[in-house]
Amino acid sequence: MTSSHPTTSLSSGNSLTLWRIVLLGLITGIGPLATDMYLPAFPQVEHDLVGGGPGSAQFTLAAWFMGLALGQFSQGPLSDRFGRRAPLITGLAVFSVASAGCAVVQNYHLFCLLRFIGAIGGSASAVIPRAIVRDVATGKAGARLMSQLTLVFGVMPVLAPSLGSIILKFGDWRWIFWTGCLYGLVGIAGIVSSLPDTLDESKRTSLSPLRIAGRYLTILQEPVFRYNALIATFSTFVMFSYLSSAPVLFEQVLHFSASQFGLFFGVNAAAFILGTQINGRLVHKFTMSFLLQTALAWAVVSGAVFTVLALTGFAGEHHALLTCALITSITGALGFIGPNATVMSFYHHGQHAGSASAMLGTLQFGIGSMSSVLVAMVPGGGAIPTAIGMMTGIVAMGLADLMRRRFARAGHISE
Repeated sequence: MTSSHPTTSLSSGNSLTLWRIVLLGLITGIGPLATDMYLPAFPQVEHDLVGGGPGSAQFTLAAWFMGLALGQFSQGPLSDRFGRRAPLITGLAVFSVASAGCAVVQNYHLFCLLRFIGAIGGSASAVIPRAIVRDVATGKAGARLMSQLTLVFGVMPVLAPSLGSIILKFGDWRWIFWTGCLYGLVGIAGIVSSLPDTLDESKRTSLSPLRIAGRYLTILQEPVFRYNALIATFSTFVMFSYLSSAPVLFEQVLHFSASQFGLFFGVNAAAFILGTQINGRLVHKFTMSFLLQTALAWAVVSGAVFTVLALTGFAGEHHALLTCALITSITGALGFIGPNATVMSFYHHGQHAGSASAMLGTLQFGIGSMSSVLVAMVPGGGAIPTAIGMMTGIVAMGLADLMRRRFARAGHISE
């Protein structure tokens, strides 16, 4: 089906065109854009909003993460019932309006509420593109497509902090949220003009609350989903531990300037992108399970070294390059873990990929948002909170993988 008929359904036998992959990647990038772009503006946000104060900006990030977690829980059933296109457009519209609200409000608590509402709308950009990938491909083809999608998605963490720093040179932090509003509107225009619906009407499911609850329960009880989803979830926890601690670590501990802060974000995101693209090529030579376990071992070693060096004071203020290298090493491993765990978790859920994607996203952002609380509570200063937060997620990934392999050896699930 050509893009000249955007309201029609794209046959699951067809692959997504390059432009549609790019479009979906850019839409998926709303999450990191809205998360990372205002990190350099944390001090200004805390100063300008009435009712805020030192450290309050981190809680606006927590409000965003919780909105993403709760929003995704509803986005899956909506996209399984009404198709992929209409819920995605509606979600982006809510995100754009809430971003405009964040750009004009003066009160800290109202700002947090708008961030929460914007995240509920923006959650569609996290759930539905993954469901679209599952609509058109599965197995190794799905892993490769997910890696291509992640390539475009990964550009956002590269650009977002740098873009935020550039905006701050010419205006205040409110312009960052006007930019987010514009980004959402451009995404809507792209969907309307060129993205067909990938879910045939014959495959759409009921919106009955009892059936939705039953569907989610069935998905959670299925072991292939459960263990792979937990691996993907704690992969997100590792990344969120880094993101939530980044402003303090890089600006106050390592004394990076705003431009240096943005540059490191770019380098770190490039490592993640490189991992996803190498993974996309290797899935044709190795099993996804083997690639995941190899990358997990890599993350365990890097995380353990980072934790030990942080606790001994070697990683931190006096060794900034070493600290950055260890974080980048862990992030590179996540580029292999995330796509493979995501695709494997959807293996048995093609008929309700939206709900499976929503459940995965709810787990990722619900549990991932707890990383900011953990990082804030860890004593010791320096690089210790970042290292402990990231290592906690790595250990949890390892435990989930051990459970997955134990069930596979028992014959309950396949590798």
